[in-house]
Amino acid sequence: MQRINYEQDIRSLSEFRASVSSCVQQVTETKRPMILTQHGRGVAVLVDVGEFEAMQSRLELLDEVYKAEAQITQGEGVSHEDAKLLVKQRIKSWK
Repeated sequence: MQRINYEQDIRSLSEFRASVSSCVQQVTETKRPMILTQHGRGVAVLVDVGEFEAMQSRLELLDEVYKAEAQITQGEGVSHEDAKLLVKQRIKSWK
């Protein structure tokens, strides 16, 4: 996801309501999120669908890494050498 351009990507809700189509077009073309404000405070973010899906995939992967780290901390992990052996055994069983 592209970084927010603070000059172009922050809009008030009233501005957004007046130009929904152009705001959606901007987000789609630039791949940058748009922050919507109300009374000077951020209340929502408009994001391109493809960028949102990519962000969700990265978050899911990161969640799996955190779970794995917790398992290793609790002594539930598998050593690198044992993991390699398991993978090699599975590959041989597929042949």
